[in-house]
Amino acid sequence: MDNGFFIQAIIYLTSAIVCVPIAKKLGLSSILGYLFAGIFIGPFVLGYIGNEGEDIMHFAEFGVVMMLFLIGLELDPYKFWKMRKFILGMGSMQLIGSAIVIFILCQLFLDWSWQTTVVIALALSLSSTAIVLQTLKEKGLSQTSMGRSSFAVLLFQDIAVIPILAIIPLMVSGSTVEAENLHSSLISDFDAWIQTVIVTATIIAVYFSGRLLVIPVLRMVAKTRLQELFTASALLLVVAVSYLMQMVGLSPALGAFLAGVVLANSEFRHELEGDIAPFKGLLLGLFFIGVGASINFKLIIENPIFILVFGAIFTAVKFFVLFGIGKFYKKSNDQNLLFSFGLSQAGEFGFVILSFSMQLNILPNILANQMMAIIALSMLSTPFLLLINEKWIDPYFGVKEKEDRKQDEIDEHNEVIIAGFGHFGSTIGRLLRANGVSATILDHDSDRVDLLRKMGFKVYYGDATRLELLKAAGAEDAKIFIAAIDNPEVNLSVVEILRKHFPHLNILTRARNRVDAYELIDHGVDKIYRETLYTAVHLGVDALTQLGHRKYSATRQGQRFIKYDEAAIRKLAAKRHDKMAYLATVKDEIEMQEQLLKSDMLINFSATDHAWDSEHLKKQISE
Repeated sequence: MDNGFFIQAIIYLTSAIVCVPIAKKLGLSSILGYLFAGIFIGPFVLGYIGNEGEDIMHFAEFGVVMMLFLIGLELDPYKFWKMRKFILGMGSMQLIGSAIVIFILCQLFLDWSWQTTVVIALALSLSSTAIVLQTLKEKGLSQTSMGRSSFAVLLFQDIAVIPILAIIPLMVSGSTVEAENLHSSLISDFDAWIQTVIVTATIIAVYFSGRLLVIPVLRMVAKTRLQELFTASALLLVVAVSYLMQMVGLSPALGAFLAGVVLANSEFRHELEGDIAPFKGLLLGLFFIGVGASINFKLIIENPIFILVFGAIFTAVKFFVLFGIGKFYKKSNDQNLLFSFGLSQAGEFGFVILSFSMQLNILPNILANQMMAIIALSMLSTPFLLLINEKWIDPYFGVKEKEDRKQDEIDEHNEVIIAGFGHFGSTIGRLLRANGVSATILDHDSDRVDLLRKMGFKVYYGDATRLELLKAAGAEDAKIFIAAIDNPEVNLSVVEILRKHFPHLNILTRARNRVDAYELIDHGVDKIYRETLYTAVHLGVDALTQLGHRKYSATRQGQRFIKYDEAAIRKLAAKRHDKMAYLATVKDEIEMQEQLLKSDMLINFSATDHAWDSEHLKKQISE
């Protein structure tokens, strides 16, 4: 191995370390960071890499194989069966519907072969799992109707990649592909029916060998307690099964996926995930850098109108297909708009399919580079499409359907108003109701509102950031407003409106962490309840109790810790913009809190007070 390989490796890794954190800082996906890294170091910008980087690309393509192994590993058959109607129904309708429409449009208006059109239609029909799941997590939408539907469609797409990669080589005639571009097959000289029998037998053998051979071997390796040996075993499993599939003429990715499915319910599932994930992440990152570096911008610049127009058309096609599916499954307009915009982009598997098709000479290099640029631009546009929907589309079209419903007219005024009735807000509401306190409940998730009404809660659909809704809910006469919305940004917007228009209200607001709390403090909120603080202290109190501390003493220390921490956070809020002063204050506050708590332990509040210690109380009663 010459020095060129090491130089290329250094360039790849350095570009990733620089570009990916910048992309994350800008709120973009790490995949886009890798793509930008490849673009910058590629031959059309800085020119640090060229054809000599192909050795690393061959190595990096194994990251795709590992990704499919992990997809198979995460495919719990019981969870799949439980969601089968959504996964198979919505997923198949989206993939097949989008591919058919794109195929028809391309055949009508573009002079492409049917093989080329099929590959492009399938590649563009897939959405970005990484971008969509990251967006759902950041916006707190994972548990909404839109979030569950998106996950079902993405799961179907991830699974569909396997047969797509298996079907593509079948569309190529032997005369059009050079032998060295195809996977070598030991059975290529046999008759077709014999090849089918051998392939089927190989797949069955992989399944049963996984159950009867691989799992016992992993148990034996696990007993050695050598982590590096278990990691080597995991890598060997992926490499061996992938190579076996290649030898019988199938995609290595199919073998990795099958191996993952076989081990999905084994006791080693989580440990295998942990061992493979770092290799998958690194190699997949290198793969996307290579994809970015391979985009030929000279060809794109020659025809930019085609890139932009084609990208806009395929995004619109996917949007309307998804919107139609949402209507078929009776989704409300607001959830359906989020669902449709969120999945309207192309995804990372599109790069995989296009790269695989280029190796088989199905796609011309010019067209493949144009399609890769279109996919990258569509992924980049996703955050902006969601922002446009949130600011200009959903307020006019998304809520119209719900605003016209008579049952959403607020016909009661209570002393307490709760905005946001998810897991957090509903716990508060149930506690208040159990103690005879009525509350006016507002929530902006239409499907959640319908579900809560069926459960017996009187919940009103509406956007709590709208002043007219707050007035209709009786904010002018209420005493307490509880802001419990999942999204911190929306929660902060509600607080701003309340402080401006209803200064008499006593605001009790939810905060996820210190960062959210700092923003709320800046807006003059006194009653802030951090999710991470109280749950963590509760766990710490239980840990102290199990270690032999008296229940009363542990609980008192927990309450004092909360008191000191809440006092400290107001000091830190004022200094958080000065990094050095902030770190110094944090250090001082931690030392002071620990000293105060140690001093409190020396105070003998009641040496004989064991009333909170249930075991001690039982002993006293028995005596």
